[in-house]
Amino acid sequence: MDAAERDLLAETLRKTMTASSGPALDTALADLGWPDLLAELPEVAVPSVFRLLGETGAHASVLNDVVLAEAGRPLGGTLPLPYTGRAHVVWERTDVPGIALDPALPLRTAAGADPVPLAAGRRALGWWLLGSGHAMLALARAHVLSRVQFGKPLASFQAVRHRLAETLVALEGAEAALIASTAHPDDLASLLAKAAAGEAALTAARHCQQVMGGIGFTAEHDLHHHIKRALVLDGLLGSTKDLSREAGALLRSERTAPRLIHL
Repeated sequence: MDAAERDLLAETLRKTMTASSGPALDTALADLGWPDLLAELPEVAVPSVFRLLGETGAHASVLNDVVLAEAGRPLGGTLPLPYTGRAHVVWERTDVPGIALDPALPLRTAAGADPVPLAAGRRALGWWLLGSGHAMLALARAHVLSRVQFGKPLASFQAVRHRLAETLVALEGAEAALIASTAHPDDLASLLAKAAAGEAALTAARHCQQVMGGIGFTAEHDLHHHIKRALVLDGLLGSTKDLSREAGALLRSERTAPRLIHL
């Protein structure tokens, strides 16, 4: 798929996600050929779909498909997924509000799960978290450019600019890790990429909420939707802290570390 085709796919996906969410979006993605694209071009399908889910604030149950595909199982079902704190959840294919901090996500607790490969799912969630981080940064940037304090735009104050710059650096670093893990999709690269994306999204939540002041803490502004989404997704398939410890344990057990370029 060349650059022009990728741009057309991204434009189509963005319009679709802007118009629908939940089961309706599942149906729309299936009509666009999501199962075939995931099977034939996962390196294109996963980053394109999941990053745009984060940027648009929409949600769909396609994480199930990514994990099922890696496990060699038929698409269209659900399965228990590990959650931080030794819990398990099921991402239902319904529009019934879930029990998570972000009730828009139809997550239900589960008793346990059979072990399945998680590398592809972690990469997918990493792209979703990256998109959420960029959505928060865009909202904060628009706010500080439009609001004035002491006769100057908020964006002119050094403390504000530093916070947004740190957010951008974190997001760019996470994207580099995700691109590397897509090119070399092993377990270590995938968990490190998901950890980096989770950390970047949490950094975005912290800094963007701070620079937006009081409006950033209200339910009337869209920022809180992205913050809740990032907090929930960070814990799914291992939180940033969980995965960092897992990576450290793996490196200690193998008594060697990959070269930095391979991470």
